Amino acid sequence: MKVKKKAIVLTGGGDCPGLNAVIRGLYKSVKYSNEWELWGSIEAFNGLISEPVNIVKLDDNLTRGIHVKGGTILKTTNRGNPLEFPVQDAEGNWGTKDVSQELVDKIKSLGFDAVVNIGGDGSQTISQRLFEKGLPIIGVPKTIDNDLSATDLTFGFSTAVQIATDSFDKLVTTAESHRRVMIMEVMGRDAGWIALHTSIAGGAEICLIPEIPYSLDVILESIERRYKSGKGFVNIVIAEGAKEQGGDVIGKTAIDGDANIKLGGVGNYLRHKLEEKQNFAQVRTTILGHTQRGGTPIAFDRVLATSMGVKAFDLMQAGEFGKMVAYKNHELTAVTLKEATSSYNFVDVNHYLVETARKMGVSFGD
Repeated sequence: MKVKKKAIVLTGGGDCPGLNAVIRGLYKSVKYSNEWELWGSIEAFNGLISEPVNIVKLDDNLTRGIHVKGGTILKTTNRGNPLEFPVQDAEGNWGTKDVSQELVDKIKSLGFDAVVNIGGDGSQTISQRLFEKGLPIIGVPKTIDNDLSATDLTFGFSTAVQIATDSFDKLVTTAESHRRVMIMEVMGRDAGWIALHTSIAGGAEICLIPEIPYSLDVILESIERRYKSGKGFVNIVIAEGAKEQGGDVIGKTAIDGDANIKLGGVGNYLRHKLEEKQNFAQVRTTILGHTQRGGTPIAFDRVLATSMGVKAFDLMQAGEFGKMVAYKNHELTAVTLKEATSSYNFVDVNHYLVETARKMGVSFGD
């Protein structure tokens, strides 16, 4: 009997609608090839770093029907960077340690011939570094922020926009009924794609994104002008990473080993600022937070994610390691991991959607 090659798949960073569809697409491709077997690492690389290892062999029972489910059956974490692995000393203080070479050696010792890392910009940066150390690895892009420049779209983004738009639609009616200013905070640490798409789809009056720092005075003028014209309500979409001109993002430093600032609260910050400056409108805030990451992926994201899982197998089968699956011009292709992480997909201030919004009367607070 021919010995099958072994591959292992993992999901890192924030969860995202469509992760399970990628896993299922990859598993089915592996199964029908009859040349490979597929394993999963629990909580990204943590499952491989831990002693004993926490990995599972994928089969029909584990993957059946998972394409319709949100989250990831393999669990995920943003505290599993092997280049800066969080460690705690005897006094309880957190620090980091590079365990990447030990990880590469361990994966090889376990007999794995390929690794598929499903994740965003940070995860694919890790993929590149591990590839440079000799690990046969392939990346699959995952981010609801759509912030990877090497691919036109990432799965999960369209679902996040749909969730945000559905929520926005509900807020519009209550804003109109109470003649209020409604602020809806959406995700978007450095890139404002979710806020931009939602603002256009939902018909927001004001859209605030990280790439265009806002002026409070300009926002107040926009609100006052709309009230004076008789409209009587305003809907604002704000990305969590938006900031005032000359200001900084709103968030907290983590105390549990997570190197990222935990963003959130800019919607309430803006609300308090508006309440201080005007008295003609009530202001309310809704923070969508992790609801944008959860739930059933829409059909488009299921198709895209499944296709990316199959494409990852094609690269694995061909031995084309050090690459990431990419969606370009309505086709699936591959780019090098180095290219995939060379630049961030910010919203260009001259992007056609920014121009579309401006010509529809949307204010960016600038």
